[in-house]
Amino acid sequence: MDFAKIFQSQKEFFNSHQTKDIAFRKDTLVKLKNLLKANEDQLYEAIYKDFRKGKFDTFLTELNLVYNEINFFLKNLEKLSKPKKVKTALSLQPGKSYIHYDSLGVTLIIGAWNYPYQLTLSPMVSAIAAGNTCIIKPSELPENTMHLLADLININFPSNYLYVVQGGIPETTELLKFRFDKIFFTGSPKVGKIVYEAAAKNLVPVTLELGGKSPAIVTKSADLEVAAKRLVWGKFLNGGQTCIAPDYLLVEESVKPKLLQLMTEKLLETNYSDGAEHYTSIINKRNFDRVLGLVDESKVIYGGKYNADSLYIEPTIMDNVTWEDPVMQEEIFGPVLPVMTYNNYDEVLNKIIEGEKPLAAYLFSNNEEEKDKLLKLVSFGGGCINDSLMHITSDYLPFGGVGNSGIGNYHGEFGFFTFSHQKSVIEKTNWGEPDWKYPPYTDKKMHWLKKVM
Repeated sequence: MDFAKIFQSQKEFFNSHQTKDIAFRKDTLVKLKNLLKANEDQLYEAIYKDFRKGKFDTFLTELNLVYNEINFFLKNLEKLSKPKKVKTALSLQPGKSYIHYDSLGVTLIIGAWNYPYQLTLSPMVSAIAAGNTCIIKPSELPENTMHLLADLININFPSNYLYVVQGGIPETTELLKFRFDKIFFTGSPKVGKIVYEAAAKNLVPVTLELGGKSPAIVTKSADLEVAAKRLVWGKFLNGGQTCIAPDYLLVEESVKPKLLQLMTEKLLETNYSDGAEHYTSIINKRNFDRVLGLVDESKVIYGGKYNADSLYIEPTIMDNVTWEDPVMQEEIFGPVLPVMTYNNYDEVLNKIIEGEKPLAAYLFSNNEEEKDKLLKLVSFGGGCINDSLMHITSDYLPFGGVGNSGIGNYHGEFGFFTFSHQKSVIEKTNWGEPDWKYPPYTDKKMHWLKKVM
């Protein structure tokens, strides 16, 4: 495929202004939603072939979020797109002030492999809602989902509006040479830096959804049964391959035995066996070996089994881990949970603050002072009090990282703003203008200037 030809055709189509029409945008979103619904069985089949992700999990964590995003814009797009009237300063009177939301142009969306539908289609929905064209580059690792997305999009939408590029690093590298109007990337901080550097050469604005080591803290005031249930679900969902999964657990020493007992009971009850419908495999052999390489068998208190043929790693808990252990030196991105204890809440917050800002943080506590301290002192992308992962499901909350875990955000209106330019406009009258800004400058004009500015 000639990328230059696709890029140029999208540029020309955008400049025809058809994508800026609200009815056109909504029609596209309805068509996309119907297309996905009509092909749900194929979507389930493709992702199961890639890493044995089951139908329920695929709907819950992938398609459902995309449908919600589409529904949000179908309901709110007219309101979001209207120029917003804001206050006009005294120095600008008589006049009116507005913010107009302009579409950006040709956008590039680079998806991630761990949630191949949600992390590719959700930003695409935002880009469509904001009136842009899109070139979409899904991850090549889940190859069946990549092929299916290309088939569905490229057959049902014109390439000068939406187009899916298949391939790996060479294709992505080639795409990054073009002067897009926006690049949206989801992936690791390492690759995010490559994308950022390539975008900088053309002054292309970027949104980077990255990752990092997201802590989960359990204090003695927490409801331990609730914490155990929600931590086990959040950590081992998708085989632990979730960018906002609790990466490691910090538990107050006095409640650690009880919490670990409850988590073990929950793991046994849930039955994360090899081939279980609710438990996915590791995406490929490379990541399988990498995750196993982080496991210190002498510290395993639950799990540790694996099957190289099916790329299965049993949910694994490691106790008595230290900050210096290999498992604490990189984002795990797999079903391994290191556990550390603490006795001083302030010290453990300071330890988190010393590291890179995480994409997520979770606190299980019923103590208001502890909640307040986490929220005021620790910088992180987003998170939950007494839950895990669920902040990603709200269309009314921005989703994104901070510092090393990302730049910018999306979901709901925040996605609309991410793919729009906020254009400031002042409309003045042709009468009633004071002449204080025009020469000749006088002391009297300076006096009035200081009063009104």
